[in-house]
Amino acid sequence: MTRQAKAPSTSRHSATFIVSFIIQQLAFVQTCTAVTVYYQAGQKPLGGTATDTGVAARYTGAAAYNPTTLNPPPPPGPDALPTQFAMQFSNAVPPGASIPQSGAFFGFSIEMSVVNQVLGKNSSFIQVPFLNLMANLQQRSGRINIRVGGNTQERATLVENTTDGRIIEKDLAGIINPTQTPPLVFTPELLQLLRNISNLVNVRWYLGVPFNDTSNFRLAIAERGQQILGDYLIGLQAGNEPDLYVDHGHRPQGYGPYDYFGEFGMLVQAMAGDEHLVNRGLLIGPNVNSGPWSPEMVWNTGFVDAYANNLAYLAVEHYPTDNCYAQYGVGTPRDPQETFPNYLNHTAGQTLIAPYLNSSAYAQTKGKPLLMFETNSASCGGFVGISDSFGAALWGLDYGMQMAYSNFSGALFHIGGQNVYYNPFTPEALGPSNTTQVLDMSANNNNIYSPVYGIYEHGNLVRALLFNYVTDSTGASDLNVELNLSGTQVSGEVQVKYLLASSVSQKGNFTWAGQTFGGMFDSDGRPIGTESVQTISCTSQSCTIHVPAPGAALVFLYPSSRSDTAGAPSQTFSTSARTNTHNTATVDPSVLATSNGHSGMDNKLGSTSEGSVSSAETRYELFIGSALSLVLSVVAGWALILGLT
Repeated sequence: MTRQAKAPSTSRHSATFIVSFIIQQLAFVQTCTAVTVYYQAGQKPLGGTATDTGVAARYTGAAAYNPTTLNPPPPPGPDALPTQFAMQFSNAVPPGASIPQSGAFFGFSIEMSVVNQVLGKNSSFIQVPFLNLMANLQQRSGRINIRVGGNTQERATLVENTTDGRIIEKDLAGIINPTQTPPLVFTPELLQLLRNISNLVNVRWYLGVPFNDTSNFRLAIAERGQQILGDYLIGLQAGNEPDLYVDHGHRPQGYGPYDYFGEFGMLVQAMAGDEHLVNRGLLIGPNVNSGPWSPEMVWNTGFVDAYANNLAYLAVEHYPTDNCYAQYGVGTPRDPQETFPNYLNHTAGQTLIAPYLNSSAYAQTKGKPLLMFETNSASCGGFVGISDSFGAALWGLDYGMQMAYSNFSGALFHIGGQNVYYNPFTPEALGPSNTTQVLDMSANNNNIYSPVYGIYEHGNLVRALLFNYVTDSTGASDLNVELNLSGTQVSGEVQVKYLLASSVSQKGNFTWAGQTFGGMFDSDGRPIGTESVQTISCTSQSCTIHVPAPGAALVFLYPSSRSDTAGAPSQTFSTSARTNTHNTATVDPSVLATSNGHSGMDNKLGSTSEGSVSSAETRYELFIGSALSLVLSVVAGWALILGLT
């Protein structure tokens, strides 16, 4: 059933976002019968093997709920993974550690066209699972930063009312670009929805100014955004992936960094002449993708110096690869089974970050925070069997910590629609102190399967995060890591929380300190089960930590470093309304349009990611139950260890 939030009498604001609320969001499915929804072709793996072959063979539903499970890679053997090694930690922050990081480092990027599916139908109908998850995070991590935008923001127009009364309408007849992203109209009710969420939990918002018509900037979203959201509005994106504008037909051939520089200046000028804008220093740029421009090409125009007073953040967007062939039949075919191992080692995150190390250093010289404004496991919707697996949880955790270590100041994992396999997360190893510094320890002679991070707060070592990427049920690949903590104040023991699953290919039911968000259709946004925190005895400030294969271990050196409720008091939101719970749902395909708003468009399908084009539309029957279906697959583990303490 779908539920509506009823505001509590009091609320404390603090949160960092975790994702797995999709599981509960689909819980109502069990009470409903089938309705027709739409998806894009090509959702079966090229070479993947399903654990439950019967289910996989029959499955014809949306990518977010695809049960296909891949085979985990075999253990690499003792030569490739020494299972016993020692780590020497110092109490003081060593050279090479990151800049201080916020507890809100990890957040969400939500495609504008699916906000009414993810957050709520309107300002008075907010999703309870979403709020429960926010409350669960706010008690641990401080606050949540969420971007509402993406490619669908580029042609969005604010109107006072829509013909059908919804907060968003998609102009399916007005599609003119090759990525088949429909123009949007939205009402101030959408912004009021965001504000009402922030009244309940401490969510801060990034929005975007439409950038398709630079001769007549539509500044209403900035004007009303500031009026309605106030201090909860923390940034305005100016141009989404401008380096892909030519490829997507949004600018003529020859459009380059200096052209974007000029258009950004035109926006600054337009905002300067708008008396309704109180804060003109919220812009975010250049938001380049891993396309034909490098960030340095924009820096070299003098962009940052010219617009320093207007720039709140510098930002880039990046995905490790694409899966456009499976979704749209174009580009390079990629076999998920063969691709899976690429996500299951420490070099995956390091490789993603390497092109941006110069930019993160440059941003510091200019006094500007650098954001990874949009990312996930693969563009064009991710990979079946990879993007919603435990292996992706480990990859996301490692990648996120690598971004923090490399001096990004925030990272947003993207949500597109129910026809995508990937899903976002928010880390919690960072904690709510906003003084956290991260150091990649180059553990086990830089072994790619067993990375270790040191985590410092207020200048002192407080936690260590250990990984094991290998799947091995025999125990032969379990790690035993000796932590030498001389010089610290560790007495006779430390405490450990484990992120665990039976295999890197497992879907759902990941456990974090013995608790889980469950499997698909199981969760209401709150962890279930009894928390289990392990106590490890130490001798002469030496502690041996066991890390199962696969798994991750977060080691708390002191009781005070396990501040489970440091962000805000625990809170659960109640229900005040329900939708139909019988097989009476009739769903307009336009309501269920997903993934950047382009599904169900009369055989005109495409993607806003580079390299995709239109493809054929396919209908299928799926137990959804109402138009209010959320748009994420399940990676509960990402939510659990990242950012929660």
